Amino acid sequence: MRVSDVLTSKGSDTVFTIRPDATMNELLDSLAEHNIGAMVVSDDGQGILGIVSERDVVRKLRGFDAPREEVTVAQIMTTDVQVCAPEDSFGELMSVMTAHRVRHVPVLEEGRLVGVLSIGDAVKYRMDQLEFERDQLNNYVSGG
Repeated sequence: MRVSDVLTSKGSDTVFTIRPDATMNELLDSLAEHNIGAMVVSDDGQGILGIVSERDVVRKLRGFDAPREEVTVAQIMTTDVQVCAPEDSFGELMSVMTAHRVRHVPVLEEGRLVGVLSIGDAVKYRMDQLEFERDQLNNYVSGG
């Protein structure tokens, strides 16, 4: 199982990005509009400057004295971003998420952003695999 398999199983290759100079209001609107928990921070939609998540908003925004509309994404984003590649194994992806306690991992191919995988994507993929294996075993045992 590879990261590319998980990306394919998502059914959508849309990656939502946000500029570093976007305001908190723009970020919150985008997260809500797309029903996602994180966005890659990028100037051009292909490179990665950072990632900003709901966790960043909750943990970092409260430390600012400035009004929310004056705080930018660049001020709260995470710049030490854990990434993976389509050819990486699913196990490596899960290890990165667990070891670094991250819920979203951008996928880069030749330095270009091609996807973002969430812990929910990974769990759903694994559950689908387990259900498939269970069905195959049931069919084998029942002779069907």
